[in-house]
This record gives sequence, structure tokens and C-alpha cells, in this order.
Amino acid sequence: MVLGRAVVTGNAYQRGYETPTTQGLDMLTGALERGGMSANGRPEEFRENRCQSSKLNPLFRKHVKPKKQHEIQQLGKVVKKLSEITRCDQVVDIGSGQGHLSRFLAFGLGLSVTAIEGDGRLVDMATKFDRELVWALEKEQAGQAKVNGISLRGPSHVAGWVDPQAPWREFLLPPQRGKDTGRLLLTGLHACGDLSVALLRHFTRCPHVVAMTSVACCYMKLTTQEDAWVAGLPGHSLSYKAREVACHAVEDYALRLRSESPALRTHCYRATLETLIRAADPAKRRLGVQTSNKAHQLAFEEYARLGLQRVGLDPAAPLDRACVDAMLAQQQNVVAFFSLALLLAPLVETLILLDRMIYLQEQGFQCRLIPLFNPSFSPRNLVLVAAKAGLDPALSTLAGED
Repeated sequence: MVLGRAVVTGNAYQRGYETPTTQGLDMLTGALERGGMSANGRPEEFRENRCQSSKLNPLFRKHVKPKKQHEIQQLGKVVKKLSEITRCDQVVDIGSGQGHLSRFLAFGLGLSVTAIEGDGRLVDMATKFDRELVWALEKEQAGQAKVNGISLRGPSHVAGWVDPQAPWREFLLPPQRGKDTGRLLLTGLHACGDLSVALLRHFTRCPHVVAMTSVACCYMKLTTQEDAWVAGLPGHSLSYKAREVACHAVEDYALRLRSESPALRTHCYRATLETLIRAADPAKRRLGVQTSNKAHQLAFEEYARLGLQRVGLDPAAPLDRACVDAMLAQQQNVVAFFSLALLLAPLVETLILLDRMIYLQEQGFQCRLIPLFNPSFSPRNLVLVAAKAGLDPALSTLAGED
């Protein structure tokens, strides 16, 4: 498994499940699970405009897709509450990307935020978006428009990698070393692969970190090196395919099946392309190939040309038409196989997330999995919330709010 002991009992998966926790975390859950959903499966905040969240200030909607708008508004609410009950001085956003969450936490909720991102291009983009927001805010204020609840203090962006194996002192940012660091709250919105593991490890090891929220994704990118105890368990490991399937959206796929969506063709396209790639170069396996957002609308020849080019193969290589046609004729079988695999996706995600909860609980920390997002709208919808021991009085005083 990923962390700690892989011990799971019962059918825990319900897109959110009950586990023994403190009263404070129970109240936090109650305050956040009451978000409404509209009849079409989208959050209520998109009832009037499918692309603009009514709960998010327009300043924070620019450059942000509807799904991300929903996520940063919901997770921001969790982080804000957790920072208050744990009296955290600073929030560290790990894997911050273009800074959408950090921007909302800092400008929108008034938190002191440090955003850490390994891709320097994304850091530059996040800084640019911050400047645009400040410019828009100053423009509104110059026009005597009333802007309520917006802070002029933005996040600090840092380009750097977070190593899950590094000592906790190396995790602290250079400006924080050698001084009173204060309390830190770690957060990660869809931290990819080992990045979510790094977040958990630094939460447990660093004495300055008192709370965390983690929304994981890309389970297939996890490093799966087990300790001797775990490796000795029968059936302890999860294959790459199992972890990859756990990243797919069961709810969205069910809608596609019911409507017999033409997009189902994409699975057969991708399976055929994978066969062609491995035939050309057996060393190229499990490569991410993003050809088009509407790949099913392409002729397979065009889809294959784009895909081969993306993985560094000759896009003009001739295709065996008879062989390709035979594979494309298996579309129904491919869809059936993928459907059966997706039936196990919730179970695999449950194993991974409960393993992480057990890892935290074995060390005496309070934790809870909260189904925070609408799973049809945002498939990786579970947030793991944790706090260090000794915070029971503060957590128990949290009042439930809608």
C-alpha cells in the first residue's frame, strides 16, 4: 500500500464514510456536507450560469473553470475554518499550480499563504494572475465601487519541489528557518501522486504543522515501495492499472453509458493507439497521450497521427488498415471491459484513502474523510482533514454552519 498498514474492514465506500473521530471534526463535517445540488447534478451555485459560480466573487472566477471554481470555494471554506480552530498563522498550499486556491485563500479569505509549485512556468502564471486581480481590485476601488471582504495581501509563490523523504527542517521555507515559524496548516487540492504523500509525511513529522487538508489524485503515479511488514502480507499490492482506474469518474461514466454517448468511442481509440505504440516501441508504455478534448469526433487516422506525434513516433508511419479495423470493431468489448474495471474503482480509492487514515490514526492524530465536492462534477471529491492531538477543546467548539 501507500502509507502505514493496509488494514481495511467492511464496505466503507459511500463517496464519504463514517469513522470514529472527535466531536469537533464531526461538527466540521456537518457544516460542510450540507451544500445543495441542483436537479441536473451540478452544484446549486451554477443554477443561474453554468460557467459562473454564484458563491465566488467575479475577481476569483477569471481564468478558472467551473469545476475549479466549485472546488476552491468549498475547500477554501474548510481551510478557513480549520485555520481558525487550530489558530494557524500560515497556510502552505502544496502543488499550487496556477495559484487559484492560494489566491482565493489569501485575497478572498484574508489568510497568510505560501504557495509551493514545482513548475516554474505555473509559478510565473500564478504571479501574473495575482497582479491582474490586484489591478482589477484597484480599478474597482478607484471607481468608488464597494468591494467587501477582499484583502490586498496576496500569496507568496515559491518554485520548488516537496520531497516526502526530506527531513522536516528542509521542508520549512528559507524565510521561515531560524525564526519563530508559528503554526502551519498544509493544504493540497488534487496534489498529484507522491505529492499528497509528501503532504501527509510532513504533517506527521514537522512540529510546526498542526493541521492539514488533502484532496488527492493521480494514484497511478504513486511510488509503491512497501516496508517489510506490509510486503509480507498476501495480496498487499495494488497494480498500476488498479490505481489508474481509481482516478476515473464512475458517476460521469454511468451518464455516458445511459446516453450511449459517442465519447465512448475514445476508449477503443486509445486502446488501439496503445497497441500501435507498443508495436513500434515496446519501451513506450502507459504514456499520457492527450490528443484532443473531442477525440471521438476525429477519424482514427487523424487521432493516431496526433497520438504518435505526442509520444515521439513517426506520425506518417503507414497503418495496417485491416488490423486497425479489426481492433476498432471491438469497441463494445472495450467499453464492457472498462465498465467492469470502473466498478472496482471506488473500492481501490477506498483502500488508498483508508490506508492514509489508518497511518494518521496510528500516530494519534485526529482525521476525517469528508465528501466535499459533488462527485459527478468533481470526481476526486474526498478531502482528508487532520489535526494534531491536543486540539480537542478547540475542535469541539466549532459550530455547524451552512
